Amino acid sequence: MGKRKEFIGEVTSDKMQKTVIVRVLYLSKHRKYNRVIKSYVKFKSHDEKSQAKIGDTVRIQETRPLSKDKRFRVVEIVKKREIPSVELKE
Repeated sequence: MGKRKEFIGEVTSDKMQKTVIVRVLYLSKHRKYNRVIKSYVKFKSHDEKSQAKIGDTVRIQETRPLSKDKRFRVVEIVKKREIPSVELKE
């Protein structure tokens, strides 16, 4: 049996129940111009405890089909989003 695919990406939406949308970055080289091209793919991922929030970096892993579109699940939250602290001047 083969290994399951794993990706690391950023959560772009957490509006659904137990589901997050993860954006994964792909870097590829253009065949003719040899330039590096950024492209993104979005995956719907199952988040059982609804812990991942927008801006978090998560690791997702391939799993059996959980719904029409969900084929991945959140394995861990690699990095929480950084909320900028704002200081008010009096």
